[in-house]
Amino acid sequence: MIAERAGTRYNAGIMADSFKIMGLGGKKSLNGSIAVSGAKNAVLPAMASAILFEDELRLLNVPGIEDVSRMCELMTSVGILAQYDSHTCRLSASGLHLHSLDEGIGKRFRASIILAGPLLARLGKVEFSHPGGDVIGPRPINIFLDGFEKMGAVVSEQGGRYTVTAAEGSLKGADMFFPYITVTGTETLMLAAVLAKGTTILRNAAMEPEIPDLANYLNACGADIKGAGTSTITIRGGKLLRSKGKEYRIPPDRIEAGSFVILGALAADSLEVTNCEPEHIAILIDLLLRSGVPLTVSKNSVSIHDNGKIPNRKFKSFTLRTHEYPGFATDLQAPMVVYLTQVAGESLVFETIFEGRLNYTEDLVKMGADITVFDPHRVLVKGPSALSGRELESPDVRAGLAFIIAATVAKGESVINNVYHVDRGYEHIERRLRGIGVSVERVSSL
Repeated sequence: MIAERAGTRYNAGIMADSFKIMGLGGKKSLNGSIAVSGAKNAVLPAMASAILFEDELRLLNVPGIEDVSRMCELMTSVGILAQYDSHTCRLSASGLHLHSLDEGIGKRFRASIILAGPLLARLGKVEFSHPGGDVIGPRPINIFLDGFEKMGAVVSEQGGRYTVTAAEGSLKGADMFFPYITVTGTETLMLAAVLAKGTTILRNAAMEPEIPDLANYLNACGADIKGAGTSTITIRGGKLLRSKGKEYRIPPDRIEAGSFVILGALAADSLEVTNCEPEHIAILIDLLLRSGVPLTVSKNSVSIHDNGKIPNRKFKSFTLRTHEYPGFATDLQAPMVVYLTQVAGESLVFETIFEGRLNYTEDLVKMGADITVFDPHRVLVKGPSALSGRELESPDVRAGLAFIIAATVAKGESVINNVYHVDRGYEHIERRLRGIGVSVERVSSL
């Protein structure tokens, strides 16, 4: 079971694990194919949805990542069966009996808060601490608490610990407008609304593809969710769901797919990124094509062929602005900034989602990148710049992979510390990258 394996490694000092990478020095020699795993951003809400079922939920294509391990641990702690084996997860809430989420586990990853919604809806009460996760700026939880209150719950807080109690033991449907688009907030309140009495309307909802994908499965199991994938979602709730043996296959990770395509654009002679849904990274593909990268797109793959003949300095720069889906994903911003350091011209990068998410650029500058920081949301990237290997500290899931891409492009050896963050979102990334020619080795503290 992954929770046991990964949990042991974490407690024994996985935070000290590092990646040692020998860079290509600008050469484009990566070859072969690399498959995309199941989506981190899809699997965690899917796991939380098991609380809505009176029978067992079975998930397929589950990535073997640390966040899945933590979610298994957290769900097990409240009495839910959560077992992982060979990319399959079995979940059953028949033994659910506790409403209090473990503080120590919850503080390791932000997605732990997704459990609060369905737990509150099923048990009428939930206790949790402010969730942890990546250090990418303030991420308040008021939007969750306000939503619970609109559904008839009472919220109290003491010492950073929240207690939320549903009036008369159950939530009620409500009409609510999100003051800003929130993926996790949309997912959490959508799940809670499935068991709430009456109709819930979520306005200004997130439209990320993981949301309608899960909603379609829940509908097949008895839910009544309309509008998922649009800005207005209507949920008629009030009853437990039944899977009746229907399995849910986790969709491919669009962030991983986009990151691999960017790596291929920078360092591949011939590379195929397989098991992906190119439609979900359409804006990234369009930007790279406009930049001059020779991409071939099929139904479930993206290929870079004969790229070794085109030096990166021949590619064109562009302005990049992150935006909620279908805009350019904030989670792909860091890998794309690495790309922009290698192409010709000036690029203004505007991070609109998270304050502080551009902090990692300081390390790219130390590698030789020409990046000017204007404020917490804007940087100017001038390229092309020759990068040199350095020792780096992975600050979060996405910047950690961006550092791997930068180290692969750079000249000389790089060491990336604190790769637990990378393990949180990418399954056996060093093994998979070695398969296409990246010289990367895990250096374990154990």
